[in-house]
Amino acid sequence: MRRVFTASGLGEAQLVAQMLEAAGVRAQVFNDHAAGALGELPATETWPEVWVERDHQLMMARSLIADYESAPDQTVLCQDCGESNPVTFEICWQCRQPLPDRL
Repeated sequence: MRRVFTASGLGEAQLVAQMLEAAGVRAQVFNDHAAGALGELPATETWPEVWVERDHQLMMARSLIADYESAPDQTVLCQDCGESNPVTFEICWQCRQPLPDRL
């Protein structure tokens, strides 16, 4: 097993692990309960880590993670108020109006 990613939060570590799993790369999250030791251990020692189970999948995992880290944040503008919203939103966070379809 090899560590391929260190996240500052559990949500991101789980997201990356699920992304790898969806691509056929066997991955596990470690330190997922280490936040309770914060204060006893340095903060960076409690950060969640994603490990790849099979060494022959290491290069593929690193490539997928590099693509994930370099992807720009995608946004969509609300046609009613002009506010920028994450592309995953269906309703504007500012004015609560439906956002345009992105398909």
